[in-house]
Amino acid sequence: MASNRNLLVLPGDGIGPEVMNEVRKIIAWMGRKRAVGFDIQEDVVGGAALDKHGVPLADATMKTALEADAVLFGSVGGPKWDNVEFNKKPERGLLRLRKEMDLFANLRPAKVFDALIDASSLKPEIVKGLDIMIIRELTGGVYFGEPRGVSTLPNGEREAVDTQRYKTSEIRRVCAVAFELARKRRNKVCSSEKANVMHTGVLWRDEATKLHKEQYADVELQHMYADALAMQLLRSPGQFDVIVTDNLFGDILSDEASMLTGSLGMLPSASLGAPDATGRRKALYEPIHGSAPDIAGKGLANPLAETLSYAMMLRYSFDLGNEADLVEKAVENVLATGYRTADLLGGGKQDGVKKVGTQEMGDAIVKELDRLA
Repeated sequence: MASNRNLLVLPGDGIGPEVMNEVRKIIAWMGRKRAVGFDIQEDVVGGAALDKHGVPLADATMKTALEADAVLFGSVGGPKWDNVEFNKKPERGLLRLRKEMDLFANLRPAKVFDALIDASSLKPEIVKGLDIMIIRELTGGVYFGEPRGVSTLPNGEREAVDTQRYKTSEIRRVCAVAFELARKRRNKVCSSEKANVMHTGVLWRDEATKLHKEQYADVELQHMYADALAMQLLRSPGQFDVIVTDNLFGDILSDEASMLTGSLGMLPSASLGAPDATGRRKALYEPIHGSAPDIAGKGLANPLAETLSYAMMLRYSFDLGNEADLVEKAVENVLATGYRTADLLGGGKQDGVKKVGTQEMGDAIVKELDRLA
């Protein structure tokens, strides 16, 4: 089975290696049953890289990531590295990947599976059928703007500065991703900022409106302040299809939206760069849950967010929509039969539910792939 698909696997820290192991089973299944193969390299990142190389991401690993067709990422961080200096924290490895690969568009779906509708903190009638996509600008804004830092004033008081900066090109390119994706969904985009109090918000709204008029007038566009959107996500989330927003608001709003689904352990993400001359985009796929050091190594982690991140990779990096649909259907069916990791057991109806660990859930997905195939 020949393959020219180059994949870099970075399991990372905490539960990252455990959930990645389950995805490796699915990758192997795809190679055997669907002739979907990958040339895979695996490396360390985050705390694991810090322990091995003294930095959270080695230069050689960064070079491999830039050359790969896609990066499949686990998680980074943990209490072992809490006291390292700021520029060596495990999370800096992930930030470097995003920045140097220029992964400016972060796609975070929030989808409620029927089998998990009772796991949401909202009423079933509010979240039933929910399927929204939040697109977060990922390489600009307050997380990267200069000047930044902490200084001591002449009177001895400390002052911290973080700078929110956006350029026209940064806003237009992420909004273009939102409009293009909306055309393949329900053709609705909500652009969110704080144009009432922030100059970057004014620029964001202006540029989103101009781009819409110039190239995407067929897509429905609305604007909403970020605080109002946060309220509406809890009040009536089904009104939204694609939401596009800046780095800071996207970080907060996508985490809020994730809890509509009942568990962080269910939610994947894709971070995409700009297309090159061949149409290829640099891309990194990761679950949005953290490294969960409290359960690491105990076989309790939910591997489904990593599994669904792999499905997004099949869809967006390799144009393998049928295979992505197959993985997503397997996840849906396994949940419908009652399989639940510990994070999916909170509240709601428990009839017919079977509590399973990480490996059991991964094995169930592979077994269901066999059945579907």
